[in-house]
Amino acid sequence: MTAPNKVVEMTGIEKRFGPVEVLRGVDFELYENEVLALLGDNGAGKSTLIKTLSGYYQPDAGQIRIGGQAVSFGTPHEARDHGIETIYQDLALFDNLDVAANVFAGKEKVGGGWRKMLGFVDRNAMRNEAREAVSQMAINIPRIDQEVSAFSGGQRQCVAIAKSVMWGRKVVIMDEPTAALGVRETGKVLDLIRTLKSHNLSVIVIMHNIEHVMEVAERAIVMRSGTRRGTVNLNGPQDRESHDEIVKMLM
Repeated sequence: MTAPNKVVEMTGIEKRFGPVEVLRGVDFELYENEVLALLGDNGAGKSTLIKTLSGYYQPDAGQIRIGGQAVSFGTPHEARDHGIETIYQDLALFDNLDVAANVFAGKEKVGGGWRKMLGFVDRNAMRNEAREAVSQMAINIPRIDQEVSAFSGGQRQCVAIAKSVMWGRKVVIMDEPTAALGVRETGKVLDLIRTLKSHNLSVIVIMHNIEHVMEVAERAIVMRSGTRRGTVNLNGPQDRESHDEIVKMLM
């Protein structure tokens, strides 16, 4: 059986902030159509590693490869140009804009003819494309033209995911996607994460809740004190052996 291709490969990643060594020679890999969980206590280096991959930080040492090609990201925009989208806990949504305007924020579609010459935004086209994306992912939101300020936390998270799926050609990174959500909304977000593989995306989720990890991820990488503590292959929520192995690594 042919081994899956690596979408992301990070080798020997080091990052310092002044005298503090936050990442110490970390290796990391993400495969095609994989949901990978990244775990570790606060200060383990998870967020710094992800921000290095997404262009917010530049590593002091090490190499990043995307699809086998060595890359160097100076900004988050450069990472997005390589198909990497990141959803942070604050979601970066505009409360006073509707779903379509949020999905296309910074990438607005303009009309044809004189409308294009004058830079008029084609709101109908944006809403139609956003509606199609939301429908394909079976996201339940009231209306495409409704301001997201009226949405619940789970619905807002789903809008952020829909946006990342539209623009993330290779990788979607989620930082605590179920934080502060109720049981029902958490279930909806976990269901949505599971469907992302059908969009030919690889997913990285940072989570503290091991039960949620077991529901959606195929592998878990555990970090501790700026190093990679280990890797665990997962086989669903009933895989208690892998669950216990993660717990031991976190202790």
